[in-house]
Amino acid sequence: MLDHLAPARRRVVLGLIGLACLAVVAIVAGVAVPRLVGSDPQVNPVAQKAQPPVLLVPGYGGSTGDLQPLAAALRASGRDVSIVQLAGNGTGDLNLQAAVLQSAVRRVAGPGGSVDLVGYSAGGIVVRLWVRDFDGGSFARRIVTLGSPHHGTELASLATDLAPDRCPAACRQLATGSSLLRSLDAGDETPPGPAWVAIWTADDRVSTPPDTATLSGALDVEVQHVCPGHHVTHGQLPGDPVVMAMVLDELRPTPPRMPPASVCLSR
Repeated sequence: MLDHLAPARRRVVLGLIGLACLAVVAIVAGVAVPRLVGSDPQVNPVAQKAQPPVLLVPGYGGSTGDLQPLAAALRASGRDVSIVQLAGNGTGDLNLQAAVLQSAVRRVAGPGGSVDLVGYSAGGIVVRLWVRDFDGGSFARRIVTLGSPHHGTELASLATDLAPDRCPAACRQLATGSSLLRSLDAGDETPPGPAWVAIWTADDRVSTPPDTATLSGALDVEVQHVCPGHHVTHGQLPGDPVVMAMVLDELRPTPPRMPPASVCLSR
């Protein structure tokens, strides 16, 4: 009955039967269970009680302005925050953007250091590529993605089909079924090391369908599930007061949790 699990998680389930029972109960109840940290012997997980520097990774186009309100809120809470400046105009090869992120991690974390990462939209894909290609599991404590098209977006697929000459590398890579996403999603979507959280909105018209922003193994947070009736578009995600309150809550020293209803009062 464990065939549907990814290899890393299957090892965990087989080794920790009691925890598996709890996870099954949670799944039956409809509660997302975040990936356990340190379940791979090749990963040296970061202590979850740490409060390392936070790196905010922009979305397609590389604009940092959308992330300024979130950066300010995190700094007000006492966190050290940097917004990653992506290469060029942020529409080039996402693999190159992952290498840029690696340089940023080295700069802010230093030798033996760690980071928390928040990836907005395509920035979440960049973070996942970084984890896979740069041993990010040993450096990231917490990873939060905001409306990221983890399984592709119909918008990029349409652009690829109708106007390929106007669809740069990152656009093509974000199309549903692209070779980059097939490779990234073929294995474990939430590799060991960090605790993973995926926040998304049912009102998304950029990452489509909206549930493309879910991640197997992550704490799955649909904004409207926590705050019914709250309207927030894709472009509003990083600066929306409710979403910012959710991000701050998920980056606390405590384990990821479904955000409390009190975050809804932030609107």
